[in-house]
Amino acid sequence: MIENRPFLKFIEHLVLILGVLVVAFPLWMTFVAATHDAARMGQVPLPVLPGPHFFRNLDVVLNEGLWGGDGSGVGYMLVNSMIMALLIAFGKIVISLTSAFAIVYFRFPFRMGFFWLIFITLMLPVEVRILPTYEVVAKLGMLDNYWGLTVPLIASATATFMFRQVFLTIPDELLEAARIDGAGPFRFFKDILVPMSRTNIAALFVILFIYGWNQYLWPLLVTTDQSMYTIVMQIGRMLEGAEEAPQWHLIMMTALLSVIPPVLVVLFMQKLFVQGLTETEK
Repeated sequence: MIENRPFLKFIEHLVLILGVLVVAFPLWMTFVAATHDAARMGQVPLPVLPGPHFFRNLDVVLNEGLWGGDGSGVGYMLVNSMIMALLIAFGKIVISLTSAFAIVYFRFPFRMGFFWLIFITLMLPVEVRILPTYEVVAKLGMLDNYWGLTVPLIASATATFMFRQVFLTIPDELLEAARIDGAGPFRFFKDILVPMSRTNIAALFVILFIYGWNQYLWPLLVTTDQSMYTIVMQIGRMLEGAEEAPQWHLIMMTALLSVIPPVLVVLFMQKLFVQGLTETEK
């Protein structure tokens, strides 16, 4: 029998509330800064309540640009980041699904050797192999386009390992039943494995979308055309604003816009995300 102790309940809720406040306070300050003008953000103490300039700052950031007049608003950068994140997420999931399917359900020489070669690439992130990767991308003419932004980041040993473990939990009787019904490998993959991995795919999609959205170093290297800049790159450029002092109200508005898509993905896919990380049996 579990005892009901009001004091412990109070402590648990207090710790939870304090944790939420610690996490939410920077987001709140970002929102507050995005609602004031440059003059107020240069005063001490900094404001802790919203101001009246939210929509003006939003218009400047989306339509007018860095310092309110260069015409390079961040709207197209949000689109670039969205396309990049989606291509990386879908590409990693498709390649990892097919790789795990081949490793688990096909018998070919050095099958496990290839799997461990894939797994060892966890020790070689893009930052370690950045120079040869950049050279290959440049020679293939993939600079300043979406292929150069995404293809070098698509392979995922972590996702391959996760799908392999998921497929190993699926009973062999399903494979035998599919064979008896005349289903070939592709139909078994499409009609049985993929639907049964739906929650795992959703959980990985959330993680990989955020991974792709937050990329900074690789897009910084492979893009020189401003039309291919991402929103995360733009925040860095605004912080480095040449001779100009950083305009924190515009920087915070840009940061606020950059947070919205990942937050929406997490909120809309929260249930599937939790199920995909907690399910242990099929």
